[in-house]
Amino acid sequence: MPNTLISLNSNCNTAPCIAWACWSIKQADATANVVVTPADAVVMNSEEFRRVITNALAFTAKKNAIVTIGIKPSRPETGYGYVETSAAVDNEICVVNAFKEKPDHDTAEKYLQAGNYLWNAGIFVWNIETITKCITKYKPNIAADMEIIATTGDVANIFPQCEKISIDFAVMEPAAADGLVYTHPADFGWSDLGNWASLHDKLQKDEHNNGAVGNIKLYECNNCVVHAEDAKKVVLQGLDGYIFSEKNGQILLCKRSEEQRIREFSAE
Repeated sequence: MPNTLISLNSNCNTAPCIAWACWSIKQADATANVVVTPADAVVMNSEEFRRVITNALAFTAKKNAIVTIGIKPSRPETGYGYVETSAAVDNEICVVNAFKEKPDHDTAEKYLQAGNYLWNAGIFVWNIETITKCITKYKPNIAADMEIIATTGDVANIFPQCEKISIDFAVMEPAAADGLVYTHPADFGWSDLGNWASLHDKLQKDEHNNGAVGNIKLYECNNCVVHAEDAKKVVLQGLDGYIFSEKNGQILLCKRSEEQRIREFSAE
């Protein structure tokens, strides 16, 4: 089938969204090879990205396998999940031993020193036959919902009732335990822009290590990341090591060291 971009935004979490996309693709081409990638990320080296994805697609085209793209870590990041790998089995592609949840700082340091742990970028490559069989095996309830949607076209009523679960828990972890998941180590300047540390890394910094997006004026500020592109003007003074964000009239101000608590703050 021709290259197709399917964009999904749902409260049902990633497993139902990805399942629906794959069942839709299956109706058009049951032999398709698929790349799933988050929208909130940046890739600095597009040529290397294409090379890695091409390798992964070639692997899944000939094998009943799932390939996740693993980013070579540059720091002991506590905001990402990790992939534990073993030796390469095909070109650069390695077996996934296990997926690891977001670690504390000491554990992240150990992962970095071990050398066989990669950041889980949430970029997946598979063929349609493999992923539909995996979803059917590990989450038959979601597969059954997809079959109803495919048969009746009743997305509006069936899709919101799907189990709300991530693709990681629904498929990736049980498939890894069954030896079906591999990873391609990569270093193409990836950054998850949902992560403030990564955004700070990618932004051009001033002489005081501040990174800013928008009409921002900083006075006596150091080591801050500021994102307020919708605001007419933001003036900050005397901050050191803070995150400032303005979006749709909502303002966040917190220490960069407390980034992992942002969801907690937002839930109040």
